[in-house]
Formats: sequence, structure tokens, C-alpha cells
Amino acid sequence: MPRTETSPYDVTEHLRTPEDMAAYLDASLEEADGDAAFVAKALGDIARAKGMTQVACDTGLSREGLYKALSGNRSPAFDTVLSVIAALGLRLRAEASADPELAG
Repeated sequence: MPRTETSPYDVTEHLRTPEDMAAYLDASLEEADGDAAFVAKALGDIARAKGMTQVACDTGLSREGLYKALSGNRSPAFDTVLSVIAALGLRLRAEASADPELAG
């Protein structure tokens, strides 16, 4: 049986446009199920696709600090999340939940 060559998957190779980035963040928010670190990791992926140095500059954070905040190993402060979203040229929006249990 012939061997199949594989390479590691890197989502950043597929995040080329602002629309791709927004769709990825939206999907991550849907799948996160309240896990802020999961969302932070998705923001980190988008930041890497855009250029971590530029995002760090735009947020006023150090590049190292940005990597740590968006590693997915911890939950970043909400102000950091908002700064990163703005630096990425994205917007965070809310909509009513379709789940009546969540509506209170």
C-alpha cells in the first residue's frame, strides 16, 4: 500500500479575507459553549493570519503578551478581547438566542 504524505493543518492558511476571519470567529463562538479560552485561541489564529506583529501594534500589547493572551491556555481579559477584535477589523455583535431556556 503506498504511503500518503500528509502535512499539519494550519487554519491561518484559509483565513485570507475579513469575511473568512469573521466566519471563523462566528463559528468558534457557536462551538465554544462558554469556553473563553477556546474563543481566545480562535482570535489567536485570526491574529496570526493577519500578522501578529501588526495586531500587537494596533492593540498596544507586546507581541509576546498577545501570544500568551491568545494561546488558548487561559482566558484573556475582556478588554483584551475587545482590543484584538477591533485590531482585526471585526465587530462583535449579539443576537437573541433561539433557545427559550436561555431567554430566562
